[in-house]
Amino acid sequence: MAEPQKKAIALLSGGLDSALAAALTKRLGFEVVGLNLATGFCTGQGRCDTVLAQGLALGIPVRLLDVSEEYLEVVKRPRFGRGQGMNPCLDCRIFMVRKAGEVMEEEGASFVVTGEVLGQRPMSQHLAALELVARESGLGERLVRPLSGRLLGPTFPERMGWVKREDWLDLQGRSRKRQLELAREWGIPAFTPPGGGCCLLLERAYAKRLRDLIREKGVEALTRDDFALLRYGRHFRLSPKVRVVVGRDEAENAALLGFPGDHYVLSFPDVPGPVALVLGEAGEEELLAAAGLAARYSDAPGGAPVRVLVHRNGLTRELWVVPWDKEDPRLRKLRIDR
Repeated sequence: MAEPQKKAIALLSGGLDSALAAALTKRLGFEVVGLNLATGFCTGQGRCDTVLAQGLALGIPVRLLDVSEEYLEVVKRPRFGRGQGMNPCLDCRIFMVRKAGEVMEEEGASFVVTGEVLGQRPMSQHLAALELVARESGLGERLVRPLSGRLLGPTFPERMGWVKREDWLDLQGRSRKRQLELAREWGIPAFTPPGGGCCLLLERAYAKRLRDLIREKGVEALTRDDFALLRYGRHFRLSPKVRVVVGRDEAENAALLGFPGDHYVLSFPDVPGPVALVLGEAGEEELLAAAGLAARYSDAPGGAPVRVLVHRNGLTRELWVVPWDKEDPRLRKLRIDR
């Protein structure tokens, strides 16, 4: 059997805590490989670039791994419940640590490092939760939290005699003062906010859209495209089986135009206006309502009919509708994400 290597896999979120954990591990003489897992639910723009820049600053190689398809199953069926939004915090941590364990085996490393701090997050970083993640991930003592290591149970590197307990830190709680001091001391630049704050599933609007979609389709029927569409636009529920998504800017309009699937696409040929998708079993009444609703967000003058093009499956037809008034109570009543 091969001798254990003084090598660690460090999960990097792009935030400061994970960078500090990786930096401390390297300062203790270990070879460190950074790992970032792309779940498809991060709100951060350019996160991969941020993590790669983090690796350069730390002087460690970084692996980027797309786990979005597998992660959908975690979101659909969390074993340990959800947080304040639709975020399966404990299941997420277990999944990520388990994936890091697989990379640990591939790389011939001996343990996995995370930036978790005891007591920092109420759902996923209290003592029982940290122990649960170590147990359910299958890593046990090979899961190391260097920032709170003195306050937690013995780890594999300690048992091997590679480090002493006092080599770890004793951070706990929500204050970030000590982390910022260490970052300055070790020359680590500030990157993005802590990882949990960058999760779409924590966002109130996204969570409301997802709950609504689960009521319509059932969780088992949800696809990757369903989750992706929840990122864009204003969402309205016209009926139990008909939903309208209205673009808010040029980037969203472009995304909606290119979105795959068998649905109606509404556009405005004569005035600047949004692209809108009508999803579900829409009849003529719902199409007219969707067109009037979308026209409210166009530059068409109020009270006068405006032409709307309705596209589906390569066919196009016209509708003429009067835009809904900006104060129309139906807007608030039908809006899903308010």
